[in-house]
Amino acid sequence: LALTFVDPADYDRIGEEDRISITGLQDLSPDSLVQITISHSDGSSSEISAKHTLSEDQIEWFEAGSALNLIKQRTGN
Repeated sequence: LALTFVDPADYDRIGEEDRISITGLQDLSPDSLVQITISHSDGSSSEISAKHTLSEDQIEWFEAGSALNLIKQRTGN
């Protein structure tokens, strides 16, 4: 999932040992923002927002795992 930080300075808030969690993917829609939680190695956490460029069709592919999976689901094969 390709994402772009809303605030480019957020890139510098992520450390080498940090863990990233993306939340709200079940509510993904065109032009929506994605929320990212950064769990820092010191035990603190930060929230940042990111943008995506997915269309409605691409979101359906993403949710199905691939375009081929979506076709299979739709055709019942």
